[in-house]
Amino acid sequence: MVHGVHLPRGGPRRRGVAGIPRGHGPRAAAGQSLAPAHRRARAGGGPPLIRITDVHIHIQPWRDLKPLVQEAMRQGKEAHWDFLLAMMDDPKVLLEIMDRSGVWRVGLVNYVSPEVMGFTDATNTFAATYARANAERLLPYGGVHPRYSRDPAGDVDRLIDLGIRLLKIHPPHQLFPANAYTEGLDALGAIYRRCEERGLPVMVHTGTSIFPGARNKYGRPMELDDVAIDFPDLRIVMAHGGRPLYMEEAFFVLRRHRNVSLDVSGIPPAKLLEYFPRLAELADRTLWGTDWPSPGVKDLRQNIDQFLELPLTDPQRTAILETNALALFPAR
Repeated sequence: MVHGVHLPRGGPRRRGVAGIPRGHGPRAAAGQSLAPAHRRARAGGGPPLIRITDVHIHIQPWRDLKPLVQEAMRQGKEAHWDFLLAMMDDPKVLLEIMDRSGVWRVGLVNYVSPEVMGFTDATNTFAATYARANAERLLPYGGVHPRYSRDPAGDVDRLIDLGIRLLKIHPPHQLFPANAYTEGLDALGAIYRRCEERGLPVMVHTGTSIFPGARNKYGRPMELDDVAIDFPDLRIVMAHGGRPLYMEEAFFVLRRHRNVSLDVSGIPPAKLLEYFPRLAELADRTLWGTDWPSPGVKDLRQNIDQFLELPLTDPQRTAILETNALALFPAR
């Protein structure tokens, strides 16, 4: 099983609909395939999960990646690179994978990072256009780069007009700390302020990045302590919980500030309680995410199944997989 797609030994099968290997398409129409998959997942007890949201997957214009970044992204998935590029082009491919994986909605992570990743403002239009294929199930994320924007508040307004559901800040890839407005980057403060005013959630990457040129000194969660204090009505999503270096720092910030939620993407589910032993205390503010198909994340469904093996209560699992994301992103 590679990147959400079952491939037989000896190479890929003949392609079926939208590039999916034959024999591996959805079992039923998009709106009908979710409940059976989730009932299988909860066969050991508890009510079925029928509205899982993965708040953090990477559906991006990968052809725009800088060569060294693209090389790093390809590692381990060379045989399936063309398929992944096809998925970036065709939302039907992604929706079929979601159906097979028992995932109702996904957050399409996009942000502006011309220096490190190669992503320009065009990534916002990419995300919004891609999500129009199924506005209920595909949640487009976008970004405003405070070092390049001449009208940061207006650019936030334009994201909302595009249909963007969340703004992503990636300090190691955008080359500033999350609280850089305290050190003179006024445009960043203007972005946070307008998002707070308009009710647009902000996701901030915490922890390290493997990509060439990333400045990992900017990945500390503690900078979000300032942001949560200065913008108390801003809904902040802490992506990755500071993994793999800053989990204790992340937990401190999360416990201190009710307006900060944890996105567990990028953390191997089997290690989640090792990284956050007191995760149950944050169950009402923890969001399910995988980081798929980034390096090291092979399969949407496999991560869900591993998470369901953790010693959490059914209400805690349901909150993390379903209801917390519904509160952040009400169904449309």
